[in-house]
Order: sequence, then C-alpha cells, then structure tokens
Amino acid sequence: MLTPTQKQTAQAIVNLFETGAILGDYGSVTVIAGDTGHLTFGRSQTTLASGNLLELLQRYCANDGARFGNRLAPWLPRFAAIDFSLDGELRLHNLLRATADDRVMRETQDIFFDEVYWQTAARIAGNFGIASPLGLAVVYDSVVHGSWKTLRERTVAASGSPAEIGERRWIAAYVATRHSWLASHPRRDLRLTAYRMEAFRRLIEQGYWGLELPLVVRGAEISPATLRATPPGCYDGPQPGTRSIALQSPLARGLDVRLLQLGLSEQGVAIKADGIFGQTSANLLRQYQAAAGLPATGVADPALIARLAD
Repeated sequence: MLTPTQKQTAQAIVNLFETGAILGDYGSVTVIAGDTGHLTFGRSQTTLASGNLLELLQRYCANDGARFGNRLAPWLPRFAAIDFSLDGELRLHNLLRATADDRVMRETQDIFFDEVYWQTAARIAGNFGIASPLGLAVVYDSVVHGSWKTLRERTVAASGSPAEIGERRWIAAYVATRHSWLASHPRRDLRLTAYRMEAFRRLIEQGYWGLELPLVVRGAEISPATLRATPPGCYDGPQPGTRSIALQSPLARGLDVRLLQLGLSEQGVAIKADGIFGQTSANLLRQYQAAAGLPATGVADPALIARLAD
C-alpha cells in the first residue's frame, strides 16, 4: 500500500507529463493534429473519442452545485455522438477552461480520474506483482498514456516476468522497451512523448523506488509544499463586478476576467478564456464595444462585466 503522499507524488509525475503542472491543469483543453483521441480535457487529459470525456462531463452536470452545468448540458448530445467537430468549437473550449474555477469540477475530476486510471493501475500492478511506488507510477503512466498490455507482453517475452527477474529489473526493462517503442513510433505526437520514459529512467538510476521527496521531474520540484499549492490557472476571485478590468501591469487575472472572456466568447468573439487580461483581450474587447455601439475603450466596467458574465 502506498501512503497518500506517495500516491500524490506518483500522480504528480504523470500530471507533469500530461499538462506540465504538478497538480495537473484542470482546465487544460488540447487538440493535437493526428491524435486519435481528438479533443482532450482536464487534469489527466481524458478524450472525446474514448467516451470518457462524456462520462466526466455527465457527472459534473448531474451535480446540483455545478456552476457551469446548465451551460455544458446542451453540448452533451454531441459528446455522446462522438462528434469530432467539437475539436474546433472554441466556445466549448472556453467553457471547459472556465469550469476549472469551479471546485465541483476539480473534485469531480479527482474522483473520476482516480476511478478510471489510478484504481485500474493499482489493480493491474497488484495482480502483476508490482508493489513499489515508482513501479506503480510507471504502470499508472501507461494506463493514462495507453498501450500498457502490448508493451507489458513485449517486455515479458524479451526479459521474463517480475516474478522471474524481480520487480526492479522488470520495471527498468519495461521502461526501456516503452522508450524504444515511443521513440520509433510512426506518429510524431507519440515520438515526442519518449521523454516520459527518460524521466522514469533517471528516477530508476537514482534509486527513487519509494518516491522520496523532494524530487525533480522535468525541471519541476515535487515537494510537500508544491503538492499543497493551489492548482495552476484556477481562480476563486475577484467576483465579477467588484472592479473594472483594463490593460495594466501586472496583468489583471482572476475569475472576473475569465467570465468576461467567456461572455465575449459566447457573443462570437474569438478570444481565449484563460483568465488573463492582456493586450489581445483588450483589443478584442475594444472591437466588441465598437460593434455593440459602446465607447471603444478596451476597459470593462462593472456594468459591462455584469452584462457579459451573467
């Protein structure tokens, strides 16, 4: 059994691989050319094509406390139909990004990804004789990333089973096999992920089988402090209407900015709702104001924010 910190550390390693953030990027929306999963979303990047993204969003929308549930619900039939045109629906992408500010969505993701990925990986590892925290992290990564069974069998054929050669030797052999497979894969997007096995190989070489903290993975420090931090890109405030939003230094960030951007997006403005009010946001706001017959100031006063962020 892993301790809670060891489990969180294993998940943090895979979070770094998936979204570049130790705690995961709950609002991450990705569409990679050639990716068979198509639209992917969330801390562990679940996909449209697999049907898992539909299940995640259904769980969220079914929660009476979901802040954006009513806005997301009309999109669910298209997720159910595995409609790949959702890859290009920028309004939907902005709505998904905004849900990261809702603690209900973050907790829904935590529960969902634990059930779908972590518990699956723990069961697979236990049945296969893998017990170390680092070994389980490797299995978890493969469950999230894909092709665990194929590469497990390839490793067993070449090197034997964990029972025959020992867990640590087997994990090292599996990481080498998976690295070779990724590095030579015909799909460029998968070739670019060979770094995942390189990171695991360094942890193996350094003997971090217990995932002792602190660790540095992909240049990021995993420590008790970083594991307790606020997830990146998640905003709890300021509430809309409590201030005007304008281009400034440092740039205005927060929940009100995100909801302003989301409101503009729903009015057809091609803006990214990242919660950061930069030059592009100011210019697009100015264009919207001019088209709506408002003074084109590029400044959102509380009245305009209330109108757009409703």
